[in-house]
Amino acid sequence: MKQSLQLRTSQHLALTPQLQQSIRLLQLSTLELHQELEQLLTDNPLLERLDDPLDRSLRLLSDGAISQQAPVGDAPPEGPPNAQEAPAADADNYDGPAADTESTSSDADVDWSDAGRSKAPDDEDSRPQLEASHCTLREHLMEQMRVTVLEMRDRALVELIIDALDENGYLEEPLEEILARLPEELELDLDELRTALSLLQSFDPMGVGARNASECLALQIKRLPGIPMVTRRMALAIVENHLTWFAQRDFNKLKKALLCDDEDLREAQTVIRQCNPHPGSAFASDVSDYVVPDVIVKKSRTGWQVSLNNDVMPRLRVNAMYANLLKQGKGEGAMGAQLQEAKWLIKNMRQRFDTILRVAQAIVERQKNFFSHGAVAMRPLVLREIADTLGLHESTISRVTTQKYMLTPHGMFELKYFFGSHVATEAGREASSTAIRALIVQLTGAEDPKNPLSDSKIADMLGEQGMVIARRTVAKYREALKIPPVSLRKSL
Repeated sequence: MKQSLQLRTSQHLALTPQLQQSIRLLQLSTLELHQELEQLLTDNPLLERLDDPLDRSLRLLSDGAISQQAPVGDAPPEGPPNAQEAPAADADNYDGPAADTESTSSDADVDWSDAGRSKAPDDEDSRPQLEASHCTLREHLMEQMRVTVLEMRDRALVELIIDALDENGYLEEPLEEILARLPEELELDLDELRTALSLLQSFDPMGVGARNASECLALQIKRLPGIPMVTRRMALAIVENHLTWFAQRDFNKLKKALLCDDEDLREAQTVIRQCNPHPGSAFASDVSDYVVPDVIVKKSRTGWQVSLNNDVMPRLRVNAMYANLLKQGKGEGAMGAQLQEAKWLIKNMRQRFDTILRVAQAIVERQKNFFSHGAVAMRPLVLREIADTLGLHESTISRVTTQKYMLTPHGMFELKYFFGSHVATEAGREASSTAIRALIVQLTGAEDPKNPLSDSKIADMLGEQGMVIARRTVAKYREALKIPPVSLRKSL
């Protein structure tokens, strides 16, 4: 095979660094965007943020005194006098929805005696409110043990069982295993552990220290006040011997086994529903996740108006001092590259929010019925329809609608919520799957508890409204909505 050199010309697509950054910023959520921005502000000294929450905060010196010097972000840029008067170019600034024109008072006008103290109109001397420390289940039980148990040996055994509880307050480890892993020189027996467990089960919350759901409910039923003896015995018999039938709502078997009528069984059911199968869940330290909307939809005289959320839009600009140095030729080559990167970021940031606003406006335009009448009026919508309208690619619409949220009069929704598949109707039109799920919620919410609707009946009722849908599709939507089947929705 002969070797030779050849010269060929070809065309191919390449993503520039600016385009790569634009795509990455577009697909980031609000939280990820601000994390990315903080990193870029740290790496690039030519980029600065105007809405930094720490700009007007108090500075403390090393000796603890309050700094009288103005914050760095408020200092005027160095350079020729005419450079300070000349406004910066639009390409070098991104001030979000509007520039902050509020003037700040001088240091001489600040009353430092009230620093760190928040004034409220109803309080003469209001101080910052600190969040109370969270009390865990173990701390709650240990506090009761200190005032209840006097013997040190008994305290040690109760504390041992407390440490073995899970987050719901259950003792999943058998007492035999706990005894087996203890040293033999302690000379413990199983009866001492049972006594310690019984003492723990008398603590608050009711049901703590139970080894299964049946025991947990029984412990609570025994301590509930104001329950007639007959009803209490029947409720105990249900949770101790027939809890599976009760969970499956098999009331016929329960009435036959307990030899009771509907009224007696209904009273026992009311008692059982007062119990908490997870007594330790009240002490869980789960932190709620908050979502900040990217766009806000409001009703106006001319229709539904879409606006960007000003609180999530960072205000960026190029540092005037460094920019003037570069214009005078005093900067190095690295600073020139950082200046270009800062301009790219400001431009891409503006393009990101503009694209989100355009997509949100297109969604609201096509889902007007949803904003006026709710989820039952949702119409089918696919990414291609929005992409063709705005002249963008479907992948761009997918990036924009991922982890971006819209605040509406009906609640907070992800932009992807407004997109859904379609179901054919008898009139030859299409209905959104979101609207069908909303109708299923309405039908099951208005059903007779004694005679709930089956999936077939729901499909027939939807068919009467012109929506052709199979029973298995109703079952799929019902499970997605976490609605129990007909057997578990039936009540006395």
